[in-house]
Amino acid sequence: MMLGFLLARASVEVVVMEKHADFFRDFRGDTIHPSTLELMHELGLLEKFLQQPHQETHELRGTINGQLVPIADFSRLPTRCKFIAFMPQWDFLNFLSGHAKQFQTFQLRMQNKVTDLLFENGRVSGVRVTTPQGALEARADLVVGADGRDSTVRDRAGLETLEFGVPIDVLWMRISKRTGDPEQTLGFFQHGKLLVLLDRGDYWQCGVVIPKGGFEQIQARGLAAFHDYIASVVPFLRERVS
Repeated sequence: MMLGFLLARASVEVVVMEKHADFFRDFRGDTIHPSTLELMHELGLLEKFLQQPHQETHELRGTINGQLVPIADFSRLPTRCKFIAFMPQWDFLNFLSGHAKQFQTFQLRMQNKVTDLLFENGRVSGVRVTTPQGALEARADLVVGADGRDSTVRDRAGLETLEFGVPIDVLWMRISKRTGDPEQTLGFFQHGKLLVLLDRGDYWQCGVVIPKGGFEQIQARGLAAFHDYIASVVPFLRERVS
């Protein structure tokens, strides 16, 4: 979406195709970092961007074995915004697309799923797309694939992927907020256990970090044991974790 905005801003005709009907995908990246906020300023969008609902975090803290420990302080960054803005990714994408649509050279087509690439004279010349109205072909001088880890564009182009092992998985969930809950602390570390809490205004976005491939063992132990696991890391959640 950002690339589409920048191309259209430079008077390049661009079409962004999104296979879903909206951008609502929960538990995606929702941290707008100071460097990104600086780009918003350079694009003349910062003032309007900060009018959108969001939370601001000027420092990150972690609770390690019951002790509150400062992890990051943004107050000395050479940027206009010395904080991380927390905003759901769908709100960020809707904000960008709304401003991109002000350029005559920008198109956003929802429910357009790219299914294949078109080739002419040994180069990619466009894409095949399925839409609610049926299949179509779209020609383009440049095709950019931003369609995720199981990318159709990458697969059809025959591009090689390099896999880098990750030692963890994360189980995401929502947990309700209550008056008196602590302020944003980012992470709770308790004797080798790690739980991330992101403040989403009226609820916590909770991420339980587990060893890679360890989910089946957690399932085998059952929900009650999982509740106890969370409560052992973040005691103030005990009465609502179920």
